[in-house]
Amino acid sequence: MNHARILAALGLTIALPLHAQTISPDALERSARTLASDLFEGRAPGTPGEDRTIGYLVGRFQALGLEPGGPDGQWVQTVPLLHTKLGPAETLGVAQGATTTPWTFGQQVYLSTLQPRDHVALDRAPMVFVGYGVSAPERGWDDFKGVDLTGKIAIFLVNDPDFEAVKGDDAIGKFGGRTMTYYGRWTYKFEEAARRGAIGALIVHDTAGAGYGWNVVTSPAGENYDLVRPTDKLTSLQVQGWIESTAAEALFSGAGLDLSTLRQQARSRNFRPVALKGASFSAAFPVKQEVVQSANVLARIPGAKRPGETVMYGAHWDAYGAGKPDAQGRIYRAGANDDALGIASLFEIARAFKAGPTPDRSILFAAWTAEERGLLGSEYYATNPVWPLEKTVANLTIDIMQTAGKAKDVILVGKGQDTLEDDMARVAATQGRAVTQESLPERGLFYRADHFSMAKRGVPVLLIMGIAGASDLVEGGRAAGQAWVDAYTGQCYHQACDAVNDGWKLDGAAQDVDLMLGIGRDLATSDRWPEWKAGSEFKAIRDRSAAERR
Repeated sequence: MNHARILAALGLTIALPLHAQTISPDALERSARTLASDLFEGRAPGTPGEDRTIGYLVGRFQALGLEPGGPDGQWVQTVPLLHTKLGPAETLGVAQGATTTPWTFGQQVYLSTLQPRDHVALDRAPMVFVGYGVSAPERGWDDFKGVDLTGKIAIFLVNDPDFEAVKGDDAIGKFGGRTMTYYGRWTYKFEEAARRGAIGALIVHDTAGAGYGWNVVTSPAGENYDLVRPTDKLTSLQVQGWIESTAAEALFSGAGLDLSTLRQQARSRNFRPVALKGASFSAAFPVKQEVVQSANVLARIPGAKRPGETVMYGAHWDAYGAGKPDAQGRIYRAGANDDALGIASLFEIARAFKAGPTPDRSILFAAWTAEERGLLGSEYYATNPVWPLEKTVANLTIDIMQTAGKAKDVILVGKGQDTLEDDMARVAATQGRAVTQESLPERGLFYRADHFSMAKRGVPVLLIMGIAGASDLVEGGRAAGQAWVDAYTGQCYHQACDAVNDGWKLDGAAQDVDLMLGIGRDLATSDRWPEWKAGSEFKAIRDRSAAERR
C-alpha cells in the first residue's frame, strides 16, 4: 500500500503551540473534524481512506517535531490483515424435524467469517447449547463437560455465568458479578468454540448482556478482519456471529426447550451442554477475501536520560468506512468520537510534551489500525513490539470521550487492576475532580479497547472511555451525563451520526486529555514503575520480567 505523504495535498496548517499544561477544546475539535470529513471516506483499513489517513497522521506528527517510532526508523508498522466480506446468502436457515425456517441475514442472524476462502457452506450442522461457554479451571467452572463440538454449531449466552445470578446460584461470586471478565467477551467464546472443533458459533444477543443493541451487532454488514495467520493457526469456524433474541427463543422452543429455563440452569456448575434435538443449521455464502496491508503509525519523543524506557499513548485511527445512507444521506461511518477525538488527543499531548522540558523517558504515540475489527493493530504490535514491552512503563489509551461539557469527575474503567488508577485519582484531585468507577461494568469495556493488547502482555494500562458511565456534569449533573451516554450508544455508536456537530462541548474532553497528559508526564520524569494489583490476572505476567526493570 502506498502510504504517501499527502499533508500538503490536504491543505493542512499547523496550529500554534499550546501551554504545556493546557489542552485546547478547539484544537481537539479541529483535528477530529478533519479526520471525520468525507475526504477520509470513513477511515476503513485497506481503502483509499486509509492512505489519506496515514499520510495525514504522519504529516501531523512530523509537523509537531516528533521522530518516527516504527521499525527501522519508519513512521509506519505494516499490519497484514485478512479482510473478508460475505456476499448475499445462497442458503440460510434452520431445519427442525420436517420444518425448515429461513432466516434473513441481519434480522434473525448475523454472521461473518475469518477463513481465507471464497465460499463457506454448512449443510444441516447439528446445534449444541453450551451455556456461557466458560472453561475456567481456576474458578472451578466448566460449561463443556467434555462435549465433542467437532462439526457442530455452538450456541452461547453472552457475558459471564454470574451476570444474571441470584442468591443460591452456584455462579455467585465466581466471576465479576456485573463486571464482565474476559470469559464474557464474544471474542473468548468464538476462540473457545474453535479450540473445541466447532465449525460455527452463535451468541444469543441481549442488549443488557452484550452492552449494545442489535444495530451495533449488524453494523459491519458481513465484513470481518483478522491478522494474517499461518494455515495451522486458522480458526475452525466457517461462520461466527449472533442470533437475535426472539429468533433464539423460537429456535429453542422448536427443539422442545425453554431458553429462559436454560439461562437459569447455565448458572449452575453442574450445567451440561444441551443438544437441540432435531435442529440443524445451514448457511452458504460467497466470500470476497483479500489480504490488506494496513498500518499502525508510530511517533516518538526520545527520552533524555532513559530512552530505553517507554511511556506509550494510544488511540485508533480506523472507523467503519462507507455504509448504507442514513436518514440524512450520510454514507461514511467516520467515528468522529470513536476515535478521531482520541487521535486528536494524541496530537495535543504530543504538542504539550514538545513544548518542554524533554522527558527523561521516551514517549511513544501509537495510532492503531483495525481496532474496530478486534483490536488487531495493537495486537500485532504487542506480538511484534518495536520497543520492548518489558520496559514499557504504561499504556495510556483514549477511546471515545464524552462531548457534553465539563465534569466534576472522571470515569475509571477496570477498578482494582493496577496502580495507574491511583495516579488518576491524584491528578484528578489537582483538577478539583473525583474518580467515579464505571457504572456499566457489564459491558466489559476493559477488554474492548487497544490497551487490552498490552495488558495481556503485562504492561500496566489506563483507559479513558466516555461511555463507561455517566459523568457528573457541571451542567446537569449525573442525569445529564447518563442522557449523553444513552443518546450516543443508542443512536450514534458505530453509525453515520457519530459526526462532529455544533452541540459538542469539548471542555470536558479537554479535562480528561489534560489528566492523561499529567499522568504521562509524571511517569516520564520519574523512575517508578506502575504495578498490577494483587488479584489482577495480569500481575504474574509482569512479575516474570521484573529483573529487566531493576
